Amino acid sequence: GANDPVMIRQEGILQQNEGDYNSAFEYFTKAAELGNADAHYHLAALYRDGHGVEKDKQKEVHHLEQAAIGGHPTARYDLGCEEWDNNDNAERAVKHWIIA
Repeated sequence: GANDPVMIRQEGILQQNEGDYNSAFEYFTKAAELGNADAHYHLAALYRDGHGVEKDKQKEVHHLEQAAIGGHPTARYDLGCEEWDNNDNAERAVKHWIIA
């Protein structure tokens, strides 16, 4: 339905697979606003790759954090990598990986 975050996220994936990143961004944003952790993960990837949006490390990390809070294990793992690679914070990286 109109407010079903899983269906909205799924439509975003379909749009992304067809190369329509602008529409995908809109669907992922709406699903994320409705609390869909996987939509936050897809938004992080769009910000990482610059698909449909400008590349933005801060927004990428924000959406990874929201996905991780929502229980998305890959997002949690990616946050660990982010801490390890870019923040040189091994302790925080390991905490993320243990949770993942």
